[in-house]
Amino acid sequence: MFGRRGVAVALSSLALVGSSLVWAPAGQAHESEHVLCAGSSTSMYDPPLTLQPRPTRVRTHAGYECTAKPGRTVQATGYLEGVSPSASCITVDSPHLKEFVHYADGERSLIAYDSGTTVRVAGVLVVRLSGRVIKGRGEGQAAQRIVPALPGQLPTECLSSGLRGSGGEAVLEIGL
Repeated sequence: MFGRRGVAVALSSLALVGSSLVWAPAGQAHESEHVLCAGSSTSMYDPPLTLQPRPTRVRTHAGYECTAKPGRTVQATGYLEGVSPSASCITVDSPHLKEFVHYADGERSLIAYDSGTTVRVAGVLVVRLSGRVIKGRGEGQAAQRIVPALPGQLPTECLSSGLRGSGGEAVLEIGL
C-alpha cells in the first residue's frame, strides 16, 4: 500500500521521533538562546587587594544592554558575589562567583562561574570568567564574562591600604 519509499519514510520519521524523546527529556527541551550583553561593571573587594595573595570576597554590580534575539534589546542588571581564594593586585585567581541577571522583560539567569583568568596590561586588569547558566534564560548553556577593569585608586595603594574596588565595561555572553 505504501510501497518501499513510503515504508522508508515512515521508519525514518519514527526513528527521528524516538531519538528526539531520548535526547530531549521532559523539562529540558527548550530552545537555546544566544544572549549578548554589554555595560558598566563596578567591583568591591573585601579585604582590599594588596600585593600579598589572600582569600577575598568579590561583589560586583553591572548594568547591561542585552540582545536576546536579533533586533530585540532589553535592559538588565547583574549582581555577582563570591570568593577568590587567592586574590591580589596582580591577579584574581580561581574565583567562584555566581551572577544573578535580571532582565527588564521579567526573565532571569543564574550563572555559576567556575573558572577565570586574569591578565594585567598597563595598569588594566582584564578578567575573563567562564561558567554555565544553571537556572533561567539560557539554562544549561555556557557563559563567559570579560571585564577590562581600572582600579578606583592609584596602583600605589597596593603597597599600603590596598585597592578597595575597580570598574570597567563588561561583556556577558550566554550560549557561546
